[in-house]
Amino acid sequence: MPCVTDNGKGCGACCIAPSISSFIPGMPNGKPAGERCIQLNESNLCRLFGLPERPKVCLAFKSDKDICYSGSAIAIKILTDLEQITF
Repeated sequence: MPCVTDNGKGCGACCIAPSISSFIPGMPNGKPAGERCIQLNESNLCRLFGLPERPKVCLAFKSDKDICYSGSAIAIKILTDLEQITF
């Protein structure tokens, strides 16, 4: 289930903050950290959610209450911090 806030919009942080090195439709070389994924729609929901084209790294990501439910800005900060300490 995608992270959807109470206003019906998605968080989108997991599609912005981390780098993705694998192929994404529309982004054949993946995406750098901090860049918005081309598959993230205007409601911050993944256009590939539930489709076989969705990258494996995205399939493996599981939302977490401590990260995802405090709002997009906080989630982006947390995921950006995690990205930086793992590289």
